[in-house]
Amino acid sequence: MMDFEERLEIDDFESEVMERIYSKPLLIKRVNTTSQIAIVGANVCPVESLDYEVPENELVNEDWRSRRTVQIFQYILLKWAFALIIGLSTGLVGIFNNIAVENIAGFKLLLTTELMLKHKYYKAFAAYAGCNLGLATSAAALCAFIAPAAAGSGIPEVKAYLNGVDAYSILAPSTLFVKVNVIGIIFGSIFGVAAGFVVGKEGPMVHTGSCIASLIGQGGSRKYHLTSRWLRYFKNDRDRRDLITCGAAAGVAAAFRAPVGGVLFALEEAASWWRSALLWRTFFTTAVVAIVLRGFIQLCSTGTCGLFGQGGLIMYDISAAKVEYSTPDILAVILLGVIGGILGSLYNYLVDKVLRTYSIINEYVTHSIIDPGPNGSVSAEEELLLRSYFCPNTDVSGNYKSFQCPPGHYNDLASLFLNTNDDAIRNLLSTNTVKAFHISSLFIFFVAVYCLGIITYGIAIPSGLFIPVILAGSCYGRLVGRLFEPISKLDVGLFSLLGAASFLGGTMRMTVSLCVILLELTNDLLMLPLVMLVLLISKTMGDMFNKGVYDQIVKLKGLPYMEAHPEPYMKHLIARDVVTGPLITFSGVEKVGNILHALKNTGHNGFPVIDEPPFSDAPELCGLVLRSKLLVLLKGKAFSNDRVLAGNKVLSKISELDFAKAGSGKGLKLEDLDIQEEEWDMYVDLHPIANTSPYTVVETMSLAKAAVLFRELGLRHMCVVPKSQGRPPIVGILTRHDFQPEHILGLYPHIRFQQ
Repeated sequence: MMDFEERLEIDDFESEVMERIYSKPLLIKRVNTTSQIAIVGANVCPVESLDYEVPENELVNEDWRSRRTVQIFQYILLKWAFALIIGLSTGLVGIFNNIAVENIAGFKLLLTTELMLKHKYYKAFAAYAGCNLGLATSAAALCAFIAPAAAGSGIPEVKAYLNGVDAYSILAPSTLFVKVNVIGIIFGSIFGVAAGFVVGKEGPMVHTGSCIASLIGQGGSRKYHLTSRWLRYFKNDRDRRDLITCGAAAGVAAAFRAPVGGVLFALEEAASWWRSALLWRTFFTTAVVAIVLRGFIQLCSTGTCGLFGQGGLIMYDISAAKVEYSTPDILAVILLGVIGGILGSLYNYLVDKVLRTYSIINEYVTHSIIDPGPNGSVSAEEELLLRSYFCPNTDVSGNYKSFQCPPGHYNDLASLFLNTNDDAIRNLLSTNTVKAFHISSLFIFFVAVYCLGIITYGIAIPSGLFIPVILAGSCYGRLVGRLFEPISKLDVGLFSLLGAASFLGGTMRMTVSLCVILLELTNDLLMLPLVMLVLLISKTMGDMFNKGVYDQIVKLKGLPYMEAHPEPYMKHLIARDVVTGPLITFSGVEKVGNILHALKNTGHNGFPVIDEPPFSDAPELCGLVLRSKLLVLLKGKAFSNDRVLAGNKVLSKISELDFAKAGSGKGLKLEDLDIQEEEWDMYVDLHPIANTSPYTVVETMSLAKAAVLFRELGLRHMCVVPKSQGRPPIVGILTRHDFQPEHILGLYPHIRFQQ
C-alpha cells in the first residue's frame, strides 16, 4: 500500500506530464501509416488530394479586383463552350465505338456462320476463336503497353477523382498521355467488346468522356504556346472537376442514348458535390450528345456505315407491348426484385473475390464455352433432335440465327450467344414473343453470362459492368416471366426489363438514374411504377449484404474515398484522437533555408503559418500555405535580408497566373529551384500566398461531424485548433487519410464494435 505522500508525489508527476503533453502542438505524436498509393486501372500510383477549396489571400484578392466585366463574361462563355466541345467529342467517340463494334463483330459472326453453313465446323470454330483471340490480345496489349490506366471500368477512378482523389494517371494529367490514354480506352473497348467478352462499353465511355473533359479543362499548355490569358481561369481543380462531371454524364448519354439518365448518373453516383449551376451545364452537355447521336443514326440508317444501323446504338423499344398487371403480377414483381437483389449482392461478392485473387485466366475458356457449334460428328438422328429442341417452329423477325436450322426456323440459343451483347439484350426484351426462347436455353444462357461476366471483369481490358448485368438480368427476368406465364398478364419482354432493373439495383445500388436510363432505353413510360418498385426492393435487399459494386472496387483499389456517411464508431472519437504528426509550421516571415529543409524532408502538402511577435501580440494562426505555392514563391526569389513584411515586393514579382495548376500535371519540383547558399539565410514573406481563412475545427469536435464537414466542403486540409487558451494556436492538420478506417482502427482496434 502507498502512503499519502507517495500518492501525492505520483499525482504531481502525472499532472506535470499531462501539462507538458497539452502544451505541445500535437497531443499525441502519431504517424499516419495508411497506404499513400492506389491501383489506377492496372497501374500502382501514388495518390494525393485535390485542391477544391478557393483560397483567400492578398494575391487572389488582387487578381479578382483586376478582372473586368468582359473577362467575367469570357469566363462564363468558355464554361458553356467547353461543355459544348465535351458533348460533341464524346458523342463522336460514341458513334465511332458503335460503328467499329458492330462492323468488327458482325464480320466475325458472318464469317463463322458462312463456314458453318458449308459444314466446315472446325474452320468455323478456328475462325471464331482466332478472331476473338486476336481482338482480345489487341485490347490487352493496348492496356499493357500504351494505357495501363485504361484497364477496367474507369468509373471507380472517375468517382474517386470527383471525390477529391488525384493520381498521376486517373485522367491522364499529361496532355500527351491524355491523348494516348483516350486512344487506349477507345480502341481497347472496341476490341474487348467485339471479341465477344461479356463486358460493356459504358464504363469506358464514362472514362473517355472524363478524359476528354480533363484535356479540355487543362486550359491549354504554356510549354507548347497553346494557351491564352483568358484560359488561365480554368487552371484549377475546382473548374476542372465541374468539366469532368459533365464528361462523365456525357459518357453515359453516349453509351445508352440516355441524356437525362446521364445527368442523373453524374448526380447520384459519380459526383460528390453538386450545385444548380452545374446541373444546367451537365444537361446541356448530354443534350449535345443526344443530338450528335441522333444525327449519325439518321445517316447510318441509309446503309453508309456498313453493318451498323439504327440498332447499333442501344435502343430496346418495348412500347408495343400492352402493360396490364394485377395482384399476381405485383407479387411476381416483388419476388423478382427480392431474388434479383440477392443475386446482385452475390454478383458483387464474387466480383470482389475474383478481383482479389485474379492472376491469369485463359481467354480461350470464355470462347470455348460460348461457341455452341456442332463438333462435326453429329449423326442425322442427333442433328434432327438438336434441331427440334433448339429450333422453335415459329417465324419471328429480329436478330435471330438459323444456325443449322431448316429454312424459316432459328436457333434460340445461338441467337443469344452468337450475337453482340446489345443484340442479345434486344432479343431478350422482345415483346409478343412468349415462346421465342426455351426455358432451358434461358437457364443455360443466364448461368453462362452470370459466371463469365464475373470472371471477365478482372482481365486487363477496358470493360464495363452495365451491359453484362443488364444481359444477365434480362435473361433472368424472361425466365421468371416464362415460369409465371400461367398466372401473369405481363408480357415476358416486360419481365425481362424488370429483371434487368432488379439486377442493376442489386449490383449498382442506384435508383433514380437507373430508372430513367431504363425508361429512355425502352421507350415505355407505362412501366415506370413497376421499374421503381423493383429497383427499390432489389437495392434494399442488396444493401443488407454488402455495398454497391463500384464502392467495393474503389475500396479494393485502395483509393481513399470519403463516404457520404461516416462510420458509426466515429461518433465515439473526437478530432484530437486521430491527429497525426509531425506537424511542421512556418512563421509569417520565414527563413528560406527553413522552408527548403521542410520541403525536402517531409511529404506534406500543407503547412500552417503562425504569426508571432513582433507581427502579432501573441502566437496566432495566420493561415495555411500549400507546397505548390511555396515552390512558386521560392522560384520567384522575392527575398529580403531582414525579417520584415514584404507583401508588395511579392505581389510585384509574382501574379496569380504563376500559381495556376500545370496542364501537364507535373508542375514545379523542388529539384527545379536554383537557390544559392547565401540565400538560405534570407527571409520571405508568406502572408500574400497563405490562405488566411482555412477551415478549422475545435479539437473536441466529434470525428463523425468533422468527416461530414471535410467531405461536404471538398477540403484537402482541415486545421484542428485547441479549445483552451495558453497553448499553441494549432493542434494539428487532418487530411482524408486521417479519416480512413484503416488509420482509425489501427489506433483504436476495439472501437469497431461500438455503435
